Amino acid sequence: MNPLNIELSRRHALGLGAVAASSVALTACAGSGGGSSAKDDGSPLKFWSNHPGSSQDIEKEIIEAWNKDNEDAQVELITGGSNYEELGQKFNAALSGGELPDLIVASDVTWFNFALNEQTTNLDDLWEEAGVDPDTIVDTLREDYAYEGGHYGVPYCRSTCLMYWNTDILAESGLPTDRGPETWEEFAEWAPKIKEVIGDKPVVVIPDGSNYLDWYFQGMVWAFGGAYSQEWEPTFTEDATIKAGEFLQQQVKLGHFEISTDPTVAFGNGNSAALLQSTGSLGGLTETASVEFITTFLPGPGPSCPTGGAGVAIPSGIADDRKVKALKFIDFLTNTENTIKFSQATGYMPMRKDAVEHPDEVAYLEENPNAKTALDQLEQNTQPQDYARVFVPGGGQRVGAALDRIAIAQEDVKTVFEDLAKETQDVIDRDIQPLL
Repeated sequence: MNPLNIELSRRHALGLGAVAASSVALTACAGSGGGSSAKDDGSPLKFWSNHPGSSQDIEKEIIEAWNKDNEDAQVELITGGSNYEELGQKFNAALSGGELPDLIVASDVTWFNFALNEQTTNLDDLWEEAGVDPDTIVDTLREDYAYEGGHYGVPYCRSTCLMYWNTDILAESGLPTDRGPETWEEFAEWAPKIKEVIGDKPVVVIPDGSNYLDWYFQGMVWAFGGAYSQEWEPTFTEDATIKAGEFLQQQVKLGHFEISTDPTVAFGNGNSAALLQSTGSLGGLTETASVEFITTFLPGPGPSCPTGGAGVAIPSGIADDRKVKALKFIDFLTNTENTIKFSQATGYMPMRKDAVEHPDEVAYLEENPNAKTALDQLEQNTQPQDYARVFVPGGGQRVGAALDRIAIAQEDVKTVFEDLAKETQDVIDRDIQPLL
């Protein structure tokens, strides 16, 4: 079975009805285009990217190839921010009256509010005119951008969380070197053995709350039987969710986890036994790490890993002719050849169904088994994210700040999660519930 050609149950945007909520409801104002009724002025298409996975060089290479053959649809790469949130904020500013881009990288926590506020384009209206066959895109990843019967993005830099393990340290600790712990309970058994070898160094380094700890911890919550929410109902105060928070806090206190602003560098330099990070870090680590490592699934029981990353969306306020050109470029950006090139350079998953069967990719995965982990995990250990993180405005940042209180400040877990539940419910009641 092709590990990418699968259909996971979609619990999120499909069928959400007429929800039209956002922390800041903005009306798209045209910049260069002036709106969908405006004329295409022939200027280069502006592609705002945050270059996920240190991908700026490979993005430039792909754009140069496109520009060589498309004189009437040149593309200009523009840094829209250092991360997904900064790019989203810049796009919001453009919607308020600045110059609109023609394409934006839209993450798992930003695309939905742009779509339901009609700030990005329903691509179903353009597939045929642009000559794009959406059925060639991996079903599961394509449907992550589905809302109200349309699609508001094309998957681009899609990822799962991974564990990265220093195999020399595992061997010195008398532990298996071909797998990670199967459960977090087994991790708790491994950690003291590893600490005997590494001393004051942490067993695992993990990003902090401003760098998507809320994404990584979501899988841990699921493994403990909890969740951030059940659809629009926050569940932070349920026993299983609190238990997961207490486990996180305890492991930090024991020195097994270290919350870091730069965990990838710490692991790559040998300053921890393991790393919890995106598959999008694989390309960089493969090139720069001074240690031998394997990648593994997140500990279970599963499914214990969320999908994540970002797609590319087209603003609704640009000229219709530019929308068609933009979608043609997106199709090129993510075609079989380029998605293979991009995934091998960064570690993100390929977006086309036929990519994993392509001879170049088959040979690459045989030589680089670490790259295959994310593909296998997509099939075996993932599920859609909880509404409280991806659909409630500001959800990811809100959860991340709460987790910093638990992990770094060591505040009482129950109290923090009660605060988080109230804050989340207030946003739902104010911005979402009236419009359901």
